[in-house]
Amino acid sequence: MSEKIIRIIPLDFQWTTMDPFLFCVYHDDLFPQGNDKMGPNRSLSGRNIGQDFVIKDGWRMYHGEKVPGFPAHPHRGFETITVVQKGMVDHADSMGAAGRYGDGDTQWLTSGKGVQHSEMFPLLHKNKKNPLLLFQIWINLPSKHKFVDPHFTMLWSEDIPKYEFKDTSGLTTKIDVIAGALENHVPPNPPPKSWAANAENHVAVWTIEMEPGSKWIIPPSVKGVNRVLYFYKGDSIEIEGSKIQPMNGIELKADRENNLVNGPQTSSLLMLQGMPIREPVVQYGPFVMNNENEIQQAFQDFQRTQFGGWPWSDNAPIHPEASGRFAKHSDGTEEKKLNL
Repeated sequence: MSEKIIRIIPLDFQWTTMDPFLFCVYHDDLFPQGNDKMGPNRSLSGRNIGQDFVIKDGWRMYHGEKVPGFPAHPHRGFETITVVQKGMVDHADSMGAAGRYGDGDTQWLTSGKGVQHSEMFPLLHKNKKNPLLLFQIWINLPSKHKFVDPHFTMLWSEDIPKYEFKDTSGLTTKIDVIAGALENHVPPNPPPKSWAANAENHVAVWTIEMEPGSKWIIPPSVKGVNRVLYFYKGDSIEIEGSKIQPMNGIELKADRENNLVNGPQTSSLLMLQGMPIREPVVQYGPFVMNNENEIQQAFQDFQRTQFGGWPWSDNAPIHPEASGRFAKHSDGTEEKKLNL
């Protein structure tokens, strides 16, 4: 194995990450046609409704009862980066904010001192299947920002730079630059208190698609940065001369160039990179703090305040079918986008 490869990490549903990231969850569901309530137009019998995490017929309901997804739940002390490549997500939170996003959009949510949110997956198509492919990435907040006000930023597909590289054979590698500039492709700013907001932390979140047989070199970063490349779809890929099979993560030396040569099928990869925060991490479920006392305080605060309460009539709100892609922020500002 090349000296530029530090280790190989087998992947499952929840992927191992490195500081400043906490973990990454990979959702790949081939949902059926939707019904009139934007749930699956299929029987739910035989499923463990409320805790449906076993793939049956190619999809899961997760914690949803009628529509798949994750009803209201709290977070404190970190950020979620929800990268949706296929399908739609309906967002609602305890700040009164809401949104529908997907098909290439990313939502970046700073939970800070505490927020509740729901993430539901409406099945909008009644005459065809509703595939969902998304990553939810948890990135830590440094201790000085763990109690900032909650905030979310939408990185719409139209605004995320698309980098294309053609190798000497004319074969293409495409990268969506969600965080961390790639050559002259500079993505929209993350939330202001994010670890990624400081360019000196060299945070990068890139989704990569390589044409069969294509070659590309990941440019070097700086010493001390953690870099992991997640290979989740394809036949095989050669990294620094080592042949890698799909559903493996590859920890790489980030201060060197990393040479990729794709195999005979289109390959899809995710790269997560960043300077480590290097602070103690104590996690209990949805709370990520620096010590046990702060975890206990998080539970007490949530029991006392519900992190602002829940202003919705349902714990799993679904927006009207014709809503389109939009975001309504807690300050009342709205963003609306055309469906792609």
